[in-house]
Amino acid sequence: MRWSHGSVAECFSGRNNSLGILRLSLAAAVVVSHASVLGFGDKEFGYHFSHGQTDLGKLSVYGFFVLSGILVTRSGNRLPLGRFLWHRALRLLPGLWLCLAVTAFVVAPFLYWRQQGGLDGFWGHARGPWDYLASNWAVAPRQKDVSGVVATAGESGLAHSPSIDAALWSLRYEVLCYIGVALLAVTGALARARRVVLLLTAVLGLLIVRDAVCDPFWAGFSDSDYYANIQFFEVTGRFDPDTVLYLAFAFALGSVIELYRERVPVSDVLGVASGIVLIGSLRFGYLFVVGLPAFAYLLLWLAIRLPAPFRRVGARHDYSYGMYIYGFVVQQSLVAVGFARWGFWPYLAMSLAGALAAAVLSWHLVERPAMRLKNLGSARTSPPKAGGGTAGPVPEAAKVPEAMAPGSGKDLVGSGNPV
Repeated sequence: MRWSHGSVAECFSGRNNSLGILRLSLAAAVVVSHASVLGFGDKEFGYHFSHGQTDLGKLSVYGFFVLSGILVTRSGNRLPLGRFLWHRALRLLPGLWLCLAVTAFVVAPFLYWRQQGGLDGFWGHARGPWDYLASNWAVAPRQKDVSGVVATAGESGLAHSPSIDAALWSLRYEVLCYIGVALLAVTGALARARRVVLLLTAVLGLLIVRDAVCDPFWAGFSDSDYYANIQFFEVTGRFDPDTVLYLAFAFALGSVIELYRERVPVSDVLGVASGIVLIGSLRFGYLFVVGLPAFAYLLLWLAIRLPAPFRRVGARHDYSYGMYIYGFVVQQSLVAVGFARWGFWPYLAMSLAGALAAAVLSWHLVERPAMRLKNLGSARTSPPKAGGGTAGPVPEAAKVPEAMAPGSGKDLVGSGNPV
């Protein structure tokens, strides 16, 4: 039996991997985690097990940032700056804008009509649908509710979050990481000075060690001072320094894996050990010091070593982003119309089914068509075939699909230290 399978460079260079099912599983885990708090006001899964360090939803966010670090760094290393930013915008913005429009002009009016028996006062509300679009289009969600539909549901004790789609909070942190990759690419660090990335990752890690020395069960960031922190521009919203540190560390771990891929071994022993370390750190502390690096390697190992049938999931259609950005809206809507009263399992089943249905529509109607524009304006040449002629358009060199890292709800009420 082989326990070692070469390096990441040898095993993780094409589309023959399980990234699709990993991303979809992480997105589904966010929905599962939110079900307990949004539907019933309980702590999210894993919160008690980890002594408040994290929960299932938050851990999934870290996983997304690790995978995004790998794939976005690869994209930044091979594309010119303008095309890199164009690709990132296409992957992020069209799906987000559709989600905002559906939330403001389909979901919110329905909930308002059901609550009020009509739409009088909906369109002219001080924080109505147009205000929701204007406040949230630039990736930073600065208006939580639409015409008070969530607040109205909360009056009857059914809503445990003041936001109709709190899942959007992490997107601006993702964009911040994109900007970091762009700066490293422009300065040549990605291509010619990768030790700079290693050094930056080490500095982030040392800052996290500093927190862990004071408290082994440090939770990374808290909601209490979330709205009193850094704001670069009004449209970007506010950034929590702790959140920047911990998510940037997860992203940087992925970047280091990508840049040093020829030196990172693919080992079954290390894969199993990383899983054990992750579980141990969740239970006994120091999650972000040892558990997060272990989680990064575990995800990489699973992407490479999961059996072939798993690799077909998400190979052509990536529903993870859509499931993430619509999951919270679906769950809040189900709560607002009273379906949570049926119990946890029916509520969870409806949440997952609704989020997946929205994700499928989002991918086929908006995200996938938008991604077809990624080579707009680029000159694509065709190498000559053996024996003459041309071979047709040449796809881009890297065949690993570019990732988006969704997050989960930041401002959940009664969820302890949620994402």
